[in-house]
Amino acid sequence: MRIINCVKNASLAALLFTSMAHADVALKDSSEILGHWSVTAESLKLDGEKKLIKSAWDFKNDGTLTAISTDSLGRTKEMTVVVKYSVEDGVIKKQLSPGREKYESCSVVQREGSDMTLKCTNLFLFLTKK
Repeated sequence: MRIINCVKNASLAALLFTSMAHADVALKDSSEILGHWSVTAESLKLDGEKKLIKSAWDFKNDGTLTAISTDSLGRTKEMTVVVKYSVEDGVIKKQLSPGREKYESCSVVQREGSDMTLKCTNLFLFLTKK
């Protein structure tokens, strides 16, 4: 009986630790993300294989996000897009494309020092504050 309780307690502790490790970090407001960020990689899973990317995001105080992406293989070497964003209920709501009122939610799943990991609709994004 004692061994069963130890196994149950260890299982519960592991489950709690795992859920805490992937718990979202609630943002208080947009002041926590304002400024320039480098988006360095993207992945389908938090601990999955990362695809390196070269993109810069600038969260501005007026509720706009300027994204500048570089694609060395594409016809356009650099593309700049300006979309609206806000922080609601601790989550970043950002416009999917300019002129469309469709938004996606991106929650902060990890934040340590100048690094931040976002979980958007279908992708994890890895950012570093410039």
